[in-house]
Amino acid sequence: MPTKIEVNMRVPTLTVRSQNEPDKRIDNSAVRFTKRIEVPALPKPGEMLSLSTDGGKTTFECTVTRSDWHEEKGLFVVACTYAKRSLTIDTYSALVNDNEWTMKQLL
Repeated sequence: MPTKIEVNMRVPTLTVRSQNEPDKRIDNSAVRFTKRIEVPALPKPGEMLSLSTDGGKTTFECTVTRSDWHEEKGLFVVACTYAKRSLTIDTYSALVNDNEWTMKQLL
């Protein structure tokens, strides 16, 4: 039975290099990206979760770290980390500009 969940994804810090400007570092340590999706079954810690932006044009994976029931939202919130060690500027831009993903600052 399909289950609706909220993905809470941590992404790595990235450095944007430009020939004409100094390198720019984007620190994502205090940022999480969230999105609600439907999955066939609740993912378990250690499992990979396939995600996308741009209506499926950009795809990537994250590793599930935990799943917790959120009483107020009435669904499971699945915490995960971006699967690769580094994040490309194209994928980062797709995440930031996608209306289905929300960028949340941690307090």
